[in-house]
Amino acid sequence: MQPPAPLRLTIDLDALAHNWRWFARASAPAACGAAVKADAYGVGAKAVVERLAAEGCRDFFVATWSEAAGLLPLPAGATLRILHGVLPDDLAFAVASDAIPMLVSAEQVARWRDAAPGRRCDVMVDTGMNRLGLGLDELAALDGLAIDTLHSHLACADEPGHPMNVRQLAAFRALDVPARQRSFANSAGVCEGAAYHFDLTRPGLGLYGGVPHPAAAGQLRQVVRAEAQVVQTRTLKAGEAIGYNRTFAAKADTQVAILNLGYADGYLRAFSGVGQALAGGAALPVLGRVSMDLTAIDASGAALTEGDWVEVDFDLPRASAASGLSQYELLTCLGARYQRRYL
Repeated sequence: MQPPAPLRLTIDLDALAHNWRWFARASAPAACGAAVKADAYGVGAKAVVERLAAEGCRDFFVATWSEAAGLLPLPAGATLRILHGVLPDDLAFAVASDAIPMLVSAEQVARWRDAAPGRRCDVMVDTGMNRLGLGLDELAALDGLAIDTLHSHLACADEPGHPMNVRQLAAFRALDVPARQRSFANSAGVCEGAAYHFDLTRPGLGLYGGVPHPAAAGQLRQVVRAEAQVVQTRTLKAGEAIGYNRTFAAKADTQVAILNLGYADGYLRAFSGVGQALAGGAALPVLGRVSMDLTAIDASGAALTEGDWVEVDFDLPRASAASGLSQYELLTCLGARYQRRYL
């Protein structure tokens, strides 16, 4: 008999579908895909692909071929695109699969051309982010390549009105590269407006409840809710400190609950003294340092006992503002010790 986990993640697939539909409407008439890399940002890629395919999503993106292997074959009519292209160790699997590599360097272009002549591929062109992609001086390497989708990626789309957005858009529009279609916008890029949409958009964070841009505020639903079980309750006497390095001392007698939750579970030390749990309508602040497996909260606002459950405040914009962590980090750092359930 498997004992129950003291941590739970509830993943609301209806909320996920709502968020994808919002991006699909915002993207129209462009098609709307879905980034499901990093196990769908920690949510669970298999469940996400199944639900979004049922909603009408036809284009899915992962980072690597090892991620692709866990998802293939996709539902009928869906396509998987591999954002990091084809490295030498990937080649045999890539050629044997139906997934589409997004080639990011002249070396990858040559490798794919030699291994799979005439096979379709995607190509990433760097328009100013200086991360992945062929440089503008390397485009001659693409001559004769069967390019399905030409991509680039915005560096500052989450900053509305940033001049880099306009510069990258102009550079992307100016590309003279034959391709069946073009793709430029991530979640924040979709929110920047129709000029950024082209033929296919690639939302990621926003699908999972993150708010990537002011235009999405109030439009998206929370997808992930986390709960932790109380290991122990105790009274912290006035003047006593709690946790490593004694960073919190009680000014008055304080009821404390110790949660079966810590940075090994993705509840990082950045939440020390600034995070909160929720119980019975009350917000219960984190006290002192978050440790590997345990977190202390002020339980004065709730009648908690050993074995009770509390919700860990995982509203992504609010938790990001409190901790200083990006909304992406909050999702992708979720550990393996949670019992996941899908609604």
